[in-house]
Amino acid sequence: MAAVVVALALVLFPLVGGTAAAAEKPQVKLSKSQAGTGGSLTVSGSGWRANALLMMLICGRSSTDRGVIGGTNSCANADGRAVTTDAKGRFSKKLPVTEPPVPCPCVVHVATVTGTKAEADAPFLVAGHEVEPLPKEDTAGRLSVLTDTRLDGSSGLLTWFGAPPSRKLDFTVGNVGTTAVKNPVFQVGTSHGVFAPQWEEHQWRGTIGPGKKARISLPVELTAGAHGDYTVSLKFGGKVLAEQPWGVGRPWGVTLFWILVCVVVPAALFRTGMAVVDRVRPSGPNQRAGRFGSGRGGRDGRGARSVRPGRGAHGVRRGGLRLPEVTLRMPKLRLSPASRNSGDDHDPAGSGSDLGPGSDLGPGSGTGTRTGARTQSALPWFTPDTDPGAAEADQLSAPHENTPTTPTRKGNT
Repeated sequence: MAAVVVALALVLFPLVGGTAAAAEKPQVKLSKSQAGTGGSLTVSGSGWRANALLMMLICGRSSTDRGVIGGTNSCANADGRAVTTDAKGRFSKKLPVTEPPVPCPCVVHVATVTGTKAEADAPFLVAGHEVEPLPKEDTAGRLSVLTDTRLDGSSGLLTWFGAPPSRKLDFTVGNVGTTAVKNPVFQVGTSHGVFAPQWEEHQWRGTIGPGKKARISLPVELTAGAHGDYTVSLKFGGKVLAEQPWGVGRPWGVTLFWILVCVVVPAALFRTGMAVVDRVRPSGPNQRAGRFGSGRGGRDGRGARSVRPGRGAHGVRRGGLRLPEVTLRMPKLRLSPASRNSGDDHDPAGSGSDLGPGSDLGPGSGTGTRTGARTQSALPWFTPDTDPGAAEADQLSAPHENTPTTPTRKGNT
């Protein structure tokens, strides 16, 4: 029986110990209880969330039971230090001693920056700093938050393009005092990261009697283009009642707008510049001609097709000659010496057989006849080197029927 009891004790002891460790509250310990300005002290703590980012401040007009009266406005924010807890929720770091902006009593205030709200205070005396009694606590009418705060609302399309995000802070408060609270004035603050909250006052119209509760909704609005992790704080009577985290998405519409600006504006400037260049370009017909002529089809200002020097009407090089139209170059017929001699025997006069009756031949030999046929073309629109008459003169005449060995070629008609 004794062995069973011992075994149960060994099994249950770790569970009890783990529950106690999980329920342990954040604690803060100081290496010294007082120090003068310019000195330093070591702040250590335990029972915090693992890998949590903490902020350490020296605050005035504070106490461990009433907290920091006036919020972080009563603390030396410029000389605070940030520290991160280890895997077991412990930390230790030096903190410089600086006089707070309000008189003591003072405390070293340690609070979480992100995530679930947790804080702890340790009394501390700044040597040489003035000390005044804390203001009396008004117990006539006190409000306390009874439920968790909640942010209601959603972001619209305009918020996606940089409009100020807005929500409604809903919470329930109860009057734990002895007198009624009429038209209470709350302060709603928004903070980003480690910065102090920016407070705005909002008055709620109504009366909360002793022992009564009321549901209150207050507007919350950030600046235009705000994004990231924010914290919404609620304060009444100089005391912070609740805090609510708020994650604001990035306005991607603004990013898309700037991307479009970077693409559209250069394209518009380029097209405008090209239009200006077309306007200021010289308007003369010779100056407007491009490599292959101006306009479509290479036409000049009068509607006629412009032709480069040394080329034909279709852009074909003609050896430096401008032809009114494409002409057909006749192939030359190369005759053998025997055929050339037989042609001479058939036509002793030396005259071309293809010459018309209107040809005016002067006296001379066959050489003179060929020269006259070359110089006097029957068709004036042929050039000298493409005159069919010249080709026939060079070729003399076609073979006759009495020369069957020579192939018969039919000339152009």
